[in-house]
Amino acid sequence: MTSPWFDLLGVHDRLIMDPVHGGITLFQEEVAVIDHPLFQRLRHICQNDILSLVFPGATHSRFLHSLGTLHVSSRLYHSLVESCLRTQRDAGLSPSAEQLEGLAYLLRIVRLAGLLHDCGHSSFSHQFTQSETIQALMQRQGRFIGLWADADYRDYYRTVPASLEHEHYSVRVAHEILGAAGHADRSPLRRDVLALMDTTTACVSNRFHQHCLSLWPLLTGSTTAPENAGVLVAGLLSHLISGEVDADRADYMLRDGFHSSVTLGGFNLDHLLQNFHIGWSAEEEWLGLGITPKGLGALEDFVYSRYQMYRKVYGHKTSIGFDWLLRKAIDEVLTLPDARAFIDQCLSDLREFQTLTDNYFWESFRRYAAVHPESASARLIYRQRLEHICSHKDLSEAEVTDLRLRLAEQLNLPPERLICCKMKARFSRIGSDFRDIRVRHTGGYLNITQSSEFFTKFSDQVICHFYRW
Repeated sequence: MTSPWFDLLGVHDRLIMDPVHGGITLFQEEVAVIDHPLFQRLRHICQNDILSLVFPGATHSRFLHSLGTLHVSSRLYHSLVESCLRTQRDAGLSPSAEQLEGLAYLLRIVRLAGLLHDCGHSSFSHQFTQSETIQALMQRQGRFIGLWADADYRDYYRTVPASLEHEHYSVRVAHEILGAAGHADRSPLRRDVLALMDTTTACVSNRFHQHCLSLWPLLTGSTTAPENAGVLVAGLLSHLISGEVDADRADYMLRDGFHSSVTLGGFNLDHLLQNFHIGWSAEEEWLGLGITPKGLGALEDFVYSRYQMYRKVYGHKTSIGFDWLLRKAIDEVLTLPDARAFIDQCLSDLREFQTLTDNYFWESFRRYAAVHPESASARLIYRQRLEHICSHKDLSEAEVTDLRLRLAEQLNLPPERLICCKMKARFSRIGSDFRDIRVRHTGGYLNITQSSEFFTKFSDQVICHFYRW
């Protein structure tokens, strides 16, 4: 049996060099996950669909982002544990062997959940599922049951989802990969890893729950653990993977900013991590992320940087126009019977799903463009961008219709030749009722908006770009 000290101190089996984070260490079971064909396909899926047509350096893959999310999730977890151990040290206490075992177990679960969080993305990431034709295929009756035909979904979902998104595919793919990777004596259980992923309603294992009971005094400073300790800890750990301030966002902001050669996605990750700890309020039975008052500036930078990335990079007028062409090109390709049948099979069978990458569509776009030189596929292949007319913010549907008609009249065009593409620039979910992160003060914890006016100064924006088609 491997000592938990080896895990906690990062005695790794493999080192991968990353352009953003430097060296990323991997355990042997993580190497087995990465080597699986369903994970290797992420090498051939671009993180930012076709953003490289506007920012040429943005050609990095979902594979790189997944490794980065593993790394940041591990750093987040270690920063929280370090804070707990510092408190124990100041009280003259030391963790027991049982607690060390529990800390190592939770570490591996967090790392694997971070590694696998995006493993269900298809070609061109989010743009794939926004295609109308793809949406129709994904919502086909019986799709979810067919996807789980040779596995039991009931450990992760109490009911069949009404509609499928890429997160549902991530859970299914993660289930498959972890099963193939096998489980040594101390490997995290598949059920506990998937319990931290989006869309699941999974209950953690008894092993997870027992570790949480043992760790409760270390994590919270309270000697009395509630009956649902495992559920509370699982909720906290899931926020490290997919929350308002999580490993996913932290990595893609740094990575997208780096490869796009912009500074908008920058923030001080070290300072942010240093000021996080585990917060617990027995009166409210609240377990979440606590942040010190001096760390609020780093949190504000994080949120505002993400907001700026949406406004200036992801929502760039030329990029949004190319995204529209991409969705239209996907729909064009799927008018071909063989292509539609192939995609339909990929969405039902994981053996075929592992072949669904950007490369398939780029080759299909080329073939379609050769026959249809005026198509969206041809415009993508030859980078013929849409002519941008104007941009506005927060227009209602009635205002969009009215403006399109006026623009069509001014430009002497049929209204159908003018299109409006919308993109939501997300600011933050942090408000007066936000509970995931709170600010520590002398008497306990305060909601963030009670300590900072920053989060009331901005709001989500819907950017509307008009183009001539």
